[in-house]
Amino acid sequence: MSARNFLLVLALLPGMALAQAPAKGMDDLLSRIRQDSAASAKLNQEREARFLRDRNAQAEMLQKAEAEYAAVKAKSDAVRARYEANQKQIAELKEQFKTRAGDYTQVAAAVRQAAADFRAHAANSAISAQFPERLEFLDTLTADNAMPVQADIEKLWFTLQQEMTENGRAARFQAEVVDTAGTASKMEVTRVGAFTSFHDGEYLVPQPGSSQLLQLARQPERKFRAMARDFAEAEVRAPILVDPTGGTLLAQEALRPTLMERIHMGGEVGYIIILVGVVGAVLAVWQLVWLLRTDRAVRRQLANVSQPSDDNPLGRVLATFKGNPATVAEDAEVIELRLSEAVLREVPKLERFQAFLRLAVAAGPLLGLIGTVVGMIITFQVITEQGAGDPRLMAEGISQAMIATVLGLGIAVPLLFINSLLAARSRAITQILDEQATGLLAERLEQTRA
Repeated sequence: MSARNFLLVLALLPGMALAQAPAKGMDDLLSRIRQDSAASAKLNQEREARFLRDRNAQAEMLQKAEAEYAAVKAKSDAVRARYEANQKQIAELKEQFKTRAGDYTQVAAAVRQAAADFRAHAANSAISAQFPERLEFLDTLTADNAMPVQADIEKLWFTLQQEMTENGRAARFQAEVVDTAGTASKMEVTRVGAFTSFHDGEYLVPQPGSSQLLQLARQPERKFRAMARDFAEAEVRAPILVDPTGGTLLAQEALRPTLMERIHMGGEVGYIIILVGVVGAVLAVWQLVWLLRTDRAVRRQLANVSQPSDDNPLGRVLATFKGNPATVAEDAEVIELRLSEAVLREVPKLERFQAFLRLAVAAGPLLGLIGTVVGMIITFQVITEQGAGDPRLMAEGISQAMIATVLGLGIAVPLLFINSLLAARSRAITQILDEQATGLLAERLEQTRA
């Protein structure tokens, strides 16, 4: 390499500062190199000084961080030591607690079990509607980590004693009642022990798991609701329904169908049976009233047979010959025929509707048998379609069969008795007519012989 090229390389190394105007000569180039070397040396010195300053600052920061780390580590070690000591102390205290507790753990378990059992009972008791706070207390006492103290045990004893005492009392109080629409509101409730609750004649049952009372969607019969109103208004004593199951039997009683619902269960055949029975009953009552009035009129006529009246059968029979001189000379057989004709003319009115009643008496059980057959056909059809696993599916057909049978017998038996009564009354009047007609015939025969 030539001296010229070497000098050029030396000139480029310090920072490429020679990229200025070209040198005029070797002296100028050497001068520039010297200047650049001095500038580079000065820059390097500044850099070294700055580096040394930074290094010292970083060393101070490192030293400070190491000191802080040592302090924190010492503090952490102290905390860890205290934590380990506390854990050891806690373990010792737990062991000491188990040792000292002894039978109290078993007592606490027994209290929690008793509270849990009573909680299940109180959740379905109407008394909880009057004292809802006891459910919260029992929930707290039955918690897994609960350790009852003496006050809790005494309160549990008081709650049990309260349940026994309230079972024998009737009380009025404000309670939250949920109606059939699902709306909850405060109402005055009358409670009879833990058995029956009602408001304004409407029976209530406890809502499971809550202190609210539910209004039955379907209430029992009207007489039982009237009984509840009378009990609520009574000053001393009054009869009332008592449900020891807490509402189950009351709900079952409410599901019992009414008279009209039972009639509807009979179906079309049941309606026909009822129609026949109603028509027969109306005709029978009308005829019975007419027979009673006729019997009184006939007996009044018996007291005065010499003056026959047209308002009764006996008077019309007597009027056949009374006051008719042409009949005196007639033959006895003709007179008997005339009397028989007069009596027979009155018999149809006396025996009116009895044939229809006998027909209704015979048709009632037959119509009931038809309803029974129809109901059994419906039952077998349901068994074929749905199976016999659920008896409630067959209830409709069985109900129709039984109700139709009951309706048929129900109209036959009363109509049979009333028809017998009508027949007896009509025979009594007919016998009076026959007796008086025979007496009249004997009288006419005596007059003819005389």
